[in-house]
Amino acid sequence: MRILLAEDDHNLGTWLSRALEHAGIQVEWVNDGRLADRALQQHDNYDALVLDLGLPGLDGQAVLQRLRDRDQRLPALILTARDSLDERVRSLNAGADDFLAKPFELAELEARLHALVRRARGNEHPRQACGALVYDNARKQFTLQGESLALSPREHAVLRVLVQRSGEPFSKQQILDRVFTEDDDVHPEAVEVFVHRLRKRLDGSGVRITTLRGLGYALEAD
Repeated sequence: MRILLAEDDHNLGTWLSRALEHAGIQVEWVNDGRLADRALQQHDNYDALVLDLGLPGLDGQAVLQRLRDRDQRLPALILTARDSLDERVRSLNAGADDFLAKPFELAELEARLHALVRRARGNEHPRQACGALVYDNARKQFTLQGESLALSPREHAVLRVLVQRSGEPFSKQQILDRVFTEDDDVHPEAVEVFVHRLRKRLDGSGVRITTLRGLGYALEAD
């Protein structure tokens, strides 16, 4: 999962970025509403938006309103210290999908993000599956044909990207954006190595990673 975090509190933004990335969620962090609006216009590879309402430059309500006016249907979770009914109603009317009042627990934010993305993709169930391959969000574990699937951390991260939208192709760059941080300095060709390893682990299970020429890789089941 890749999210845009719009939060002007430096300490909170730094902590959230590191903590979410440690949990396998790639974060692009901006601290100004104008920067958030620009990023949302220029990039369409986010899975969700985490938005503070009290942003400088352009407040969170305006960022959200502009997002919906462009008919961008990106799931948006509001972080706010102003947890009032009026604030919730205004944000819902502007197109918010969920709220989390400050202070909050990281585990709850992570769970809400996964729930938002599942709903956006039409899948309410906390497990994601492709044939005999199942990923349990709560346990952060893959099983294949009912048995635990042993994977390296990077293999796990790549397969998690693919199972989130099984049947849909991901380019090498899209996979990199969701698995690695900018500091990792990983070349797109490294994705081929992880896909090769995953194909070996999935061999004979009825689940396969298909190469779609010009589009990327897709997880499919027989």
